[in-house]
Amino acid sequence: MGQQGLSQGSIVIDPAGRDIHGEAARIRERGPVARVELPDGVQAWAVSNTELLKRLLTDPRVSKDPRQHWPTWINGEISPEWPLFTWVAVQNMFTAYGGEHKRLRTLVSKAFTARRTAALQPRVEEITKGLLDGIEEAGRRSGTVDLREEFCYPLPIRVISELFGLPEEKGAELRAIVDSVFHTAATPEEVTDTYTRLYAVMSELVATKREFPGDDLTTGLIAARDDEGDTRLSEQELLDTLVLMISAGHETTVNLIDNAIHALLTHPEQLALVRAGTASWDDVIEETLRVQAPVASLPLRYAVEELALGELGGPEGMVIGKGDAILASYAAAGRDPGKYGKDADRFDVTRVDKEHLAFGHGVHFCLGAPLGRMEARIALPALFERFPDLQLAVSEEELSPVESFISNGHRSLPAHLDPVRRDAGA
Repeated sequence: MGQQGLSQGSIVIDPAGRDIHGEAARIRERGPVARVELPDGVQAWAVSNTELLKRLLTDPRVSKDPRQHWPTWINGEISPEWPLFTWVAVQNMFTAYGGEHKRLRTLVSKAFTARRTAALQPRVEEITKGLLDGIEEAGRRSGTVDLREEFCYPLPIRVISELFGLPEEKGAELRAIVDSVFHTAATPEEVTDTYTRLYAVMSELVATKREFPGDDLTTGLIAARDDEGDTRLSEQELLDTLVLMISAGHETTVNLIDNAIHALLTHPEQLALVRAGTASWDDVIEETLRVQAPVASLPLRYAVEELALGELGGPEGMVIGKGDAILASYAAAGRDPGKYGKDADRFDVTRVDKEHLAFGHGVHFCLGAPLGRMEARIALPALFERFPDLQLAVSEEELSPVESFISNGHRSLPAHLDPVRRDAGA
């Protein structure tokens, strides 16, 4: 079935992401693959079955390059005002295919090495301690602290800013821009304004690092060459690579830490298992990534040719047409009962099978996964050791999700640091 046949019976994706898991369940109910409608009526296939999604993510007949393989883009049907425009318009390894992807990823890997990531650990610990000191002081004054605002957000954004040599005073502006990139219910005006501001910040960063090189990833990307062709990133590839690494490099970690804290505070019996040594903080991190994928759905991929899903272990007789768009539904796949059983929705740190696709799979697996895991591995135990009586300050119903069907986190996470002292009026 091609693009024309997709519109009938499609599940309309809520751009505001108000019920990501309810929507994911409805997608799964349609089968391993379901037709969905993205903002502005753009049609796609959402893949929610874990094994089928893994196969599609590694199939050379599935591309991420809209310029080559998405007729909707090629025909000029996608406007710069589309809320997902930045996600498909960038020219970097995120949207590259085949040899181009290998070239770009190799260049980025030269700058973003495992050694550089490991060397960040003392700095991550230092930033974490400073943030916890600030939280403790704020808690003394008000009794309640927004952990997303004061902890989950500033840690990753400070780490990524230092990693890329972005001046500290640009942090607030960068955060506002990235929030807007993930805001899938954005107005056309917000979309175009965000796009302009984003590239202004990245261009300024590149210009500064060309004049004043440093020991940072931006300088490394400017200098990186392809050994075989001795080529560098083009100017557009350089800017778009920075867009990818800096935006995706902190938003996903924000959500990981946010969701892990929320899961432990709403499942005290799971926190008790960690404190008793029955489960580890790595167990917490991996189970959070599975049950609350930081990126709920990732746009977009495209069928290079007609795909008979029966040949990939999917439904017999079902076909994704050449040029059709594909949405990787990580939130839905993370709770796939076919893989995780009837209790797939349950947060369980002792679950044996915590394998997940939260960081992707195959050649596009997230380069920043080790950094995100390291930040969470440092932040979570430090928070719960400093504030052993931590409690949510509002009911579950009062928490609101971020306005996005891509980003899966909370707008705020208010908590009492010391409920006993607060009740005593201390």
